[in-house]
Amino acid sequence: MIRQALILAAGQGTRLRASADDLPKPLQLVGRVPLLERTARALVGAGVTRIVVVTGFRAELVRDAAHALRDLAEIELVHNPDFELANGVSVAVGGRALTGPFLLSMVDHVYGPEIPRALAVQDLSAADLYLATDPRIDEVRDLDDATKVRTDGGRIVDIGKAIAAYDRIDCGVFAAGAALLDCLDELRAARGDCSLSDGVRRLAARGRARAVDIGDAFWQDVDTPADREHAERALAHPWLAQQ
Repeated sequence: MIRQALILAAGQGTRLRASADDLPKPLQLVGRVPLLERTARALVGAGVTRIVVVTGFRAELVRDAAHALRDLAEIELVHNPDFELANGVSVAVGGRALTGPFLLSMVDHVYGPEIPRALAVQDLSAADLYLATDPRIDEVRDLDDATKVRTDGGRIVDIGKAIAAYDRIDCGVFAAGAALLDCLDELRAARGDCSLSDGVRRLAARGRARAVDIGDAFWQDVDTPADREHAERALAHPWLAQQ
């Protein structure tokens, strides 16, 4: 079982913040709980005991908030000075602080322990990456902005926001290891930048990336104030999640 995790908390979150001097995205509240704390608690609920948090924008605030979570798990911070680049850079920087397989989570996806728990038991010798995915495409709030996934027999064959054919949506939680980090390093060396989807796509081309179905588990990508309001309604009253 995987017991270590990486949280990407380096971004600015300009669409969610009310003003330029507002809190960075990892510290924005959803139901009175900061996104960073929500993510950490969900991972710990899945059995994680060590968490690496990648900081970037307003790193000192995120660092202080992460330190306050040390009663939950062992917390380590890694700073990404190039946080304005794509998120694959943060994965590559933070992932090198971990040894062996790890869970990987965006900080702005709200979910419960059942999603990372399903990933923590996956066999990283059978594939190099597992991604939590949701086939309930019609229920996604902002489909244009969602990262789409096309699969074939459980294997990921393509991923991206603009792909034309897809059968599920990326939920922002992964199980991965050194192979993903190597791919991201190679891509950045060649291009100067890399996204996480770029790395997944490269592993998929090798037949080494797989999708994990989350079933009826709740998750919500929180990018805007409207997303936050919807997530808060769903968390308080699950039967309102479809409204």
